Amino acid sequence: MRYADADGVAIAYSVSGHGPVDLVRVPGLMSGILAGTVDPVFQAHLDQLAEFSRLIVLDRRGQGLSDPSVTGGPPLWEQQVQDIRAVLDAVGAEAVSVLGAADGGQVAILFAAMYPERVRSLVLTGAWVRRYCGADFDFGLDPALATEVATAVRSQWGNIDHPWGLDFVTPSRAGDPSFRFVLTRVQQLSASPSVAAATFMDLESDVRAVLPLVRAPTLVIAPAGPGFRGLDLPGQAAVLAETIPNARLALIPGQDTYLGENTAEMGALIEEFLTGARPVATSTRVLATVLFTDIVGSTEHLARVGDLNWRVQLDQHDAVVREQLRRFGGREVNTSGDGFFATFDGPAKAIACARAIIESAREMEIDVRAGVHAGECEVRGDDLGGIAVHLGARVCGVAAGGQVLATSTVKELVAGSGIAFADHGLHDLKGIPEPVHLFVAT
Repeated sequence: MRYADADGVAIAYSVSGHGPVDLVRVPGLMSGILAGTVDPVFQAHLDQLAEFSRLIVLDRRGQGLSDPSVTGGPPLWEQQVQDIRAVLDAVGAEAVSVLGAADGGQVAILFAAMYPERVRSLVLTGAWVRRYCGADFDFGLDPALATEVATAVRSQWGNIDHPWGLDFVTPSRAGDPSFRFVLTRVQQLSASPSVAAATFMDLESDVRAVLPLVRAPTLVIAPAGPGFRGLDLPGQAAVLAETIPNARLALIPGQDTYLGENTAEMGALIEEFLTGARPVATSTRVLATVLFTDIVGSTEHLARVGDLNWRVQLDQHDAVVREQLRRFGGREVNTSGDGFFATFDGPAKAIACARAIIESAREMEIDVRAGVHAGECEVRGDDLGGIAVHLGARVCGVAAGGQVLATSTVKELVAGSGIAFADHGLHDLKGIPEPVHLFVAT
């Protein structure tokens, strides 16, 4: 990570990848430079872009790692446009492709209109013309909601108990037990509550007048479904694509306004637009055993022991989990908050490891639960995805403290191993179409 000097203001940026395309990403409110350090979906998106480009990611003035705004409100568009220019000068990029995400789309549009000689192409993802409805514009939020929304943003932004937008910004990830922590940290690292709230009090920002001035070929990508509180993202995208000369529109399924299940398809569309070819699929599918663990009642435990003691105990817990993973041949895939996701080459090892983790944690007066499932997983680099992973996470969420819950698939695969199971009945798990028969490994 480095800094560019924009008339005395430090603008943070990072550079990755060595592709033939220079691509600068102008972030929205929730996709700063550090977001990838806590959100594997966002990091995978950046990695995908860096496969075919020299990717330049910046934090806008007043957000993330860049200097704060000193105007008392959101920085002027003119300043933000000059900030992009300062970053491009710092990395020696003359003409680039510009990617504007969400509210960063307005800044990207202005940059393309003001500096056409420096913009080879423009990509807009989940962007809008104006956030709120106007006299002749019906695709935004109701202006009467501005104060209510801004107040909610200020009070909930980065709140670990219920971060702003948890229930609606990314519906495809709502069932992921780790998403609450991920969204909390993304918000904390991307902007302060006051900065976030101030952006929602900007009722008049509108780029319609400059859309015809954009000369670069433009790709507009938006979810097919609406955004929160009636924000009509498909309608906004249609206005952008119809008004910008030489623009085309691509709608992707769903209504995620933050990165979700269709992030890889969005990256493929961007690569095809910028290079003329879609990426070659590199994913493979393998049979794997997945283990999920998490701490039961962590919030209540934190309240009892206090922040400092909890931090020490959480570090001890993490060390114990990693020790047992090494002992039983497990591979840590990722961790978020107080939970772990690991894989094994067989379910018997996963169950034995889960038992050892639970017993070791109990000695520290920490109550841990675990879920085990075996199924076909999609492999992308070091990460795993697919329904088997989601099912394993849901199984863990059903378990009580001290329990190792397993699916019928696991029970069948370990037959003859000496592991006993108690019937736990059929369960309707969120996002899983059919009831799942679960068993307690005893």
